[in-house]
Amino acid sequence: MTTEQSSNYEDLDKMSVHEILTGINNEDQTVPLAVAKSMGQIEALIEQVVPRMQQGGRLFYIGAGTSGRLGIVDASECPPTYGVPHGLVVGIMAGGDSAIRKAVEFAEDDPEQAWKDLEEYHLTEKDTLVGIAASGRTPYVIGGLQAANAAGLLTGCIVCNAGSDVAKNAQYPVEVVVGPEFVTGSTRMKSGTAQKLVLNMLSTTVMIRLGKVRGNKMVDMQLSNEKLVDRGTKMIMQEVEGIAYEEANALLLKYGSVRAAVANYSK
Repeated sequence: MTTEQSSNYEDLDKMSVHEILTGINNEDQTVPLAVAKSMGQIEALIEQVVPRMQQGGRLFYIGAGTSGRLGIVDASECPPTYGVPHGLVVGIMAGGDSAIRKAVEFAEDDPEQAWKDLEEYHLTEKDTLVGIAASGRTPYVIGGLQAANAAGLLTGCIVCNAGSDVAKNAQYPVEVVVGPEFVTGSTRMKSGTAQKLVLNMLSTTVMIRLGKVRGNKMVDMQLSNEKLVDRGTKMIMQEVEGIAYEEANALLLKYGSVRAAVANYSK
């Protein structure tokens, strides 16, 4: 597997700090290029996800280790960014929530556990399951995808090796082959970066297509801190000609979102 191949760099322990940083940075610069080669696969997956979510479907991520944590991060950021319910995009990882901070040994080796973790969500054929696994061989993810296929869900994946078992069990696989890691086998590095980039593209595009962005603004974002209240106030000022900051701020706080404030503004 490409992700397990020996690093392009030798004697890391003998390098200076500058040499280590330069090597990592040089490798990181190859990641967006690898993602670009997979754009067709990413687009194909999103084109299938959007209509299902427009009909009330949900998006689920499953993974283990770094891959699982990245799915949870992406899912957890959708509600505050786009004002969607917490159950619309869901991230689940092998070992449960405790594994977010501390690794749970061998949790990823059970091919039946992912579906058990998913059953509480009462999945339907409108839902989508995306398996995330740098290696493409994680039993937890493979088993989850197989069960989802049998249940009629849409399935996709994000992997960093070509021709993997995870990809073979996904209807719409995304394979981003980033090559050997700077530290041999440390897939939290380039592979993790690639997965994060693809997740950014997936969730952001889906939310835009679901109407959660107006122009280029997050008009449904949650007002969870002063920075976001200030940002939302200035968005209203850009949308409503001649409105003062104080009035825009009052509108925002009254209606709870930029979209609602603009819609209810009257001179």
